[in-house]
Amino acid sequence: MAPSAVETITVPVTTQPLEVKPSYRGVYKEIAPLKYDKESELKGKEGYEAAKYPHYLPTWNPEQRYPALEPFEHVEHGLDADPSYPNLLPDGVSVNHLTPTIGTEVKGIQLSSLSNAGKDELARFVAERKVVAFRDQDFADLPIEKALEFGGYFGRHHIHPTSGTPEGFPEIHLVHRGAGDKTSDAYFANRTSSVAWHSDVSYEQQPPGTTFLYILDKPETGGDTLFVDAVEAYNRLSPLFQERLHGLKATHSGIEQVNAAVARGSINRRDPVVNEHPIIRTHPVTGEKAIYVNPQFTRDIVGLKKEESDALLKFLYDHLAYGADFQARIKWAERTVVVWDNRVTQHSALVDWKNGQRRHLARITPQAERPFETPYKK
Repeated sequence: MAPSAVETITVPVTTQPLEVKPSYRGVYKEIAPLKYDKESELKGKEGYEAAKYPHYLPTWNPEQRYPALEPFEHVEHGLDADPSYPNLLPDGVSVNHLTPTIGTEVKGIQLSSLSNAGKDELARFVAERKVVAFRDQDFADLPIEKALEFGGYFGRHHIHPTSGTPEGFPEIHLVHRGAGDKTSDAYFANRTSSVAWHSDVSYEQQPPGTTFLYILDKPETGGDTLFVDAVEAYNRLSPLFQERLHGLKATHSGIEQVNAAVARGSINRRDPVVNEHPIIRTHPVTGEKAIYVNPQFTRDIVGLKKEESDALLKFLYDHLAYGADFQARIKWAERTVVVWDNRVTQHSALVDWKNGQRRHLARITPQAERPFETPYKK
């Protein structure tokens, strides 16, 4: 059996003045709030209850500064999994596939109680189904340390450069829109849609693999998350086009995300990076090939002129965005944990509710291997 991923502790370095970096040929779509009314979240306000999990409310500490991420050897536990899933999906567990290729809903298994063999099977099952919603979970009620211990089995924890985090736990990425928040009004004054397809922090040298997002508070309806199957998107392309994409690399930039945060008065925990990744990457467990470019972080194709790169990237972005027949929509419910594989999917949150109800989630984001590709085969 592969050993559990070794916990890596990042030591903060001396605080540096915040600086807006030069833009790297890209526009980053930013809609997440960077502030909230703390008293209303803790005590509630007229028409809204207090936050159910106040210890998960976001903080932005300007003194948190971390050095550049160092390469590490990722242990891919899905390689050790029993493909019949006896520990993850024993008799009595309900499994409902949302679409033929992407999306599954599971009831009757408690993730926090999985053995290491069960965790191995989880990594493989999610790689195959791309995104899985596990209902009736106790994840949000665990001590944060225990949730991180569980997630750390799947890789080194990623610390996000700009997002809000629970006090004392920078490894947790928070998605939070407080009760009564109306900041989306200003966004929609100039935008027609909140959809922003992406694979999380794809600009890192070793982006995430198996990723966890669990609900803390939710609006009565709305706030769903869309997922697209980047493997099926690749499979839909003609063999000639598939072959042409092999060997190409694209740059992925974190500069615009940091610039957007700093320009709005927020923090930057780590200097942004730009990395090159294959446009077609291979999953280490399934061997499936997936399109690995996204409009939030991908900037250009190495070796192509701007007009050539823009045209090809636009086709790929549109292909993924319009592919409703290889997408799944996850509807959030209380006590839900959604697990997806960032290597073979993209996703977008939806800001579509207008009643000011709170939406609050926590993400654990284990990093995986550096993206690689394998030769084209018909």
